[in-house]
Amino acid sequence: MSTHDATRARFAATADRLAALQERRADELASRIREFVPLAGDERALDVGAGTGALAFALAPLVGEVVAVELVPELIERGRAKAPANVSFVEGDIVKLDFARASFDVAGTLRTLHHVPRPELVIAELTRVTRPGGTVLVVDQIAPNDPLAAFDLNAFERARDPSHTRTLADVDLRQLFEANSLVLLKAEFVREQRELEPYLDLAGCKGEQREQAKALAPADYTAELGWYLLRRP
Repeated sequence: MSTHDATRARFAATADRLAALQERRADELASRIREFVPLAGDERALDVGAGTGALAFALAPLVGEVVAVELVPELIERGRAKAPANVSFVEGDIVKLDFARASFDVAGTLRTLHHVPRPELVIAELTRVTRPGGTVLVVDQIAPNDPLAAFDLNAFERARDPSHTRTLADVDLRQLFEANSLVLLKAEFVREQRELEPYLDLAGCKGEQREQAKALAPADYTAELGWYLLRRP
């Protein structure tokens, strides 16, 4: 099964759970976006790997327009059902965006890179479609700097979720930003406590797969999310 097929299968099966989680997190995410991303109010924004629209909906009251790109039709369907008037969903591959260079003032991705085999292509595309002087926002889970600890984390995440590719360390992400000449304006790190059973449920992890994931699970799972605000020169 290809990574695209695994991603479609995983998120098609768990679309309702993801949408419910998004609703529970919506106020917290909206507050953080307001504090973290400086916006004038008339920007054209892009959310890639949009899921059911978490980032797009958080940006919507703060900008003029948001385009949300998502691969999985079931997630798009749920996003469109609740989208405000200035948010539009399109189906697409985030490693090859169907937009012209410098089409957006703001381009971002939320909790997506660890589902992509080549995250460097996503960062390159975010950079390409952002206008000079525009803003790029990247939010994703961060792997430990210790390679062995990172290996163990990724082994657990892949056992839990076949669409998981690799959680990157902070140093890896910064290298991707530098490779695209993005200027890091600020970075923040947020710790997120995860209860194992609900976390397995969120991925639709069942049966033998669930038992394998449990055997690999950290004893006390506290994930770290990295928030990066960048400028395209």
